[in-house]
Amino acid sequence: MDNASLPVVVALMAATLRQATPLILASLGGVFSERSGVVNIGLDGIMTCGAFFGVYGSYKTGSPAMGILFAIIAGMIVSSIHAFLSIHLKADQVVSGVAINLFSGALTSYLLLVLFNRQGQTDGVNALTYPKAFMRGIPVIGGFLSELNWYVFMAIILVFVTYFILYKTSLGLRIRAVGEHPKAADTLGVNVYAIRYLCVILSGALGGLAGASLSLGTTNLFREGMVSGRGFIALAAMIFGGWRPFGAMWASILFAFADAFQIVAQGFGWAIPYQFYSALPYILTMIALAGFVGKTTAPAADGVPYTKGER
Repeated sequence: MDNASLPVVVALMAATLRQATPLILASLGGVFSERSGVVNIGLDGIMTCGAFFGVYGSYKTGSPAMGILFAIIAGMIVSSIHAFLSIHLKADQVVSGVAINLFSGALTSYLLLVLFNRQGQTDGVNALTYPKAFMRGIPVIGGFLSELNWYVFMAIILVFVTYFILYKTSLGLRIRAVGEHPKAADTLGVNVYAIRYLCVILSGALGGLAGASLSLGTTNLFREGMVSGRGFIALAAMIFGGWRPFGAMWASILFAFADAFQIVAQGFGWAIPYQFYSALPYILTMIALAGFVGKTTAPAADGVPYTKGER
């Protein structure tokens, strides 16, 4: 690799990780929810609410850390609605998720006008300070690290945390048991409803954080439509990754590479319409699902409502 191409490669790698961050966080939320047996199609709407309330929290308090907290709480509140409909009322989980997506888009558009007195996008807000100069001074990898942000590190750490919880703790064993055979888990004294509520709300917290990583970590403002279906791409990454934390992470990075490539490639001067580049992440998502979704196995009770005592 010559010295001229090295900056391009570094920029592409860094952009890939930045673009992958919201996908990783949201897909981890999907892993928790679906491992417990609840399909969460509403991740896109949860991310939208997280992106909006992350900016609103930072706008009102002047603290980006409070903005992140606002985003997480917003995601938990929205996901609790999905949990109540899916677990308590036993509504169709896909329909509930779609309703969450429609509701979130309408809600944030309305609140944008009410709280910011404008349409389209919010004002710019404070973001987490990232020590680019310090990172750039690190030998060998400093140039790469200086192009990242704190949300990238959060996402990677949470992949390991999610793996540890699911596969190295008794709680993780209960979650996986509820997602595979809730009746057997109930017989052994596991509270199926509590586990599912916990996991769906946790998926909302991660989805809200994913939204904040998009608004506070990329543009420092909220813009209508900025999530652009990333919640659905995160679900595809979760499926492509076999409902496993590391699998979801690598699938997210793969999909994000297409997104990052279209950003970098538009500067190459190639005679290709920019719409083609913009469509790349979605094309790759469809190809991946078409080719691999039948080769992966979802938790046995995923999407199946549970009624205690039912035979």
